[in-house]
Amino acid sequence: MRKFAIIVAGGSGKRMGSVVPKQFILLAGKPILMHTVENFRKFDPDLNIIVVLPESQVGRWKELCEEFSFTVEHQIAIGGSSRFESVKNGLALVDGDGLVGVHDGVRPLVSQDTLNRCYIEASAYGTSVPVGESKESVRVIAEGGKSRAIDRSTVRLVQTPQVFRARILQEAYKQEFKPAFTDDASVVESIGYPIHLSSGNKENIKITTPDDLIYAEALLPRMEKE
Repeated sequence: MRKFAIIVAGGSGKRMGSVVPKQFILLAGKPILMHTVENFRKFDPDLNIIVVLPESQVGRWKELCEEFSFTVEHQIAIGGSSRFESVKNGLALVDGDGLVGVHDGVRPLVSQDTLNRCYIEASAYGTSVPVGESKESVRVIAEGGKSRAIDRSTVRLVQTPQVFRARILQEAYKQEFKPAFTDDASVVESIGYPIHLSSGNKENIKITTPDDLIYAEALLPRMEKE
């Protein structure tokens, strides 16, 4: 079965306190997005990789690819005004059936085990979303600003890549956008497909703050030895 990965990279870098878009910030001497793309190519040399970027950043990405001699084969799709539109634009480059994983461009530490598991389980169940358990106590803000505790064993922290059979994801993205769509799983779930949860890896963080970058710098050498 053919495999695709839509890597969405549309960040601004504001929370990083940087004028450089966060996917282009250097991690161990190379843009974060390059680490992410290389991780997927390592997972499957035949994987069809689609990188979704804002139109204003495409030129800079091509310059960076030349500067860093980055030759991992990939297609580029132009991002939309929202993540929903960006994924939809990436899906337009998926031809035929297969498995499609949608991943955040600033999650370079997804493990090879997680990638393998998500694609295998999506093939079996139609959907596969990597998650982790919460180590912290969890409270929900209720009406009126009050809060209540909930059992953390019932809570899962969602990661990417979220992997689906192509026809399921394409059907889901024919809908109009709704505010309740916070990720691809919520889009797919809204048309009646159950979401299968897979085990993620705790290192698979989304790099959005300077502290995240420090954490990633420390972990990257170990992750690259997988």
